Amino acid sequence: MTAACELCEESGGEILFRNEQLRVVLIADANYSGFCRVIWNAHVKEMTDLAIEDRSTLMRAVCQVEAALREIMQPEKINLACLGNMVPHLHWLLIPRFTDDAHFPNPIWAAAVRETADDVLSQRRALLPALREAVTRHASCVG
Repeated sequence: MTAACELCEESGGEILFRNEQLRVVLIADANYSGFCRVIWNAHVKEMTDLAIEDRSTLMRAVCQVEAALREIMQPEKINLACLGNMVPHLHWLLIPRFTDDAHFPNPIWAAAVRETADDVLSQRRALLPALREAVTRHASCVG
């Protein structure tokens, strides 16, 4: 564990699935319900630092979480990102996107272009229990 690494020291969100190699967490974001991270448990900075088998395991998990997000949230698009510029710990972001979200079609860290109606955000938050179950079901196929 690296002392200055937030993802080594903390879960990184609500844990939906965890095994020896990785964890899937749900990020509490009022504007982006369903925002998940797939985090490699060991402190690893880059994809090429992983053995090929481990890369495959990680990407299988990302795809399984994407499948759960598509099944439950039914977004217009899923944004996948592996940035780690602020936290040098390998993790993938999975963000369900909708044409009425605050930033669409721009990245969520860009300037907002609209405000999403509260009732729409509430409807999306209401899907989170089903998403938790779907992520667990899909991620358990990872191994």
